[in-house]
Amino acid sequence: MHVTIVGVGLIGGSVARDLRRTGFATRLTGVGSTPARTETALRLGLVDDVAALEEAVPGSDLVILAIPVDRIVSLLPRVLDGVERQTVIDMGSTKQAIVEAVRHHPRRPRFVATHPMAGTEHSGPAAAIDRLFAGKIGVLCDQADSAPDALACAEALYASLEMRLVRMDAVTHDLHAAYVSHLSHVVSYALALATLAKEQDERAIFSLAGGGFASTARLAKSSAAMWTPVFQQNRAAVLDAIDAFRQQLDALRDAIDRGDAEAMGRLIESANRIRRILP
Repeated sequence: MHVTIVGVGLIGGSVARDLRRTGFATRLTGVGSTPARTETALRLGLVDDVAALEEAVPGSDLVILAIPVDRIVSLLPRVLDGVERQTVIDMGSTKQAIVEAVRHHPRRPRFVATHPMAGTEHSGPAAAIDRLFAGKIGVLCDQADSAPDALACAEALYASLEMRLVRMDAVTHDLHAAYVSHLSHVVSYALALATLAKEQDERAIFSLAGGGFASTARLAKSSAAMWTPVFQQNRAAVLDAIDAFRQQLDALRDAIDRGDAEAMGRLIESANRIRRILP
């Protein structure tokens, strides 16, 4: 299979590494936003060759869009304009705006809306790693709008990445993703901003920061280019998640302010129920 990956950064590059390792792809073509990125992907062996989008799409069997969600919305119609039998898959963290962008496109059945829920705080081709997706969740959205063979191709792709598939509509995906993914980044950015504003001596942060701070603040290293469009596209659901988080934060703050150990313990024990989901 000839696979073209648009966006050979962390996600696209990691997909390329696994597709080459498993033999899913016999040829990998990279399409990048800058010559420097595609040259790096080529030098690292992530792809076999690089090409402009209009040159790469017609000769491919599968086109994967692994770019920020705002660029997926603008680029996806152009990609579908150039396909006939090819399957097109996006790997964006939001789904509603993306599926709406091509809802009435005549080649909409060639597109499968997906979200591999995996990643790190790093970016760029050099951040690509093997088996990034193994054991993680891969979401397929709005399956009825995709052709059966295109859907089968997406399922085969995620099987080769060793992901566990779940299926839902785009609206449900965006609501759930706001709570289990997008809110985590909001909280991490806010924690980093609050700590940096209070602690002017960065050396003190580094010397005192324990595992809890490091794991919570890790996502604050994630790029603005990737996450600002996510917050914009999923604005309503993200705001809903932030409001729900605020309510719980205020409840904890009030209990601490009152010195109410019983209320604090009750809230913490209630939060401990997350163990059933995250062993």
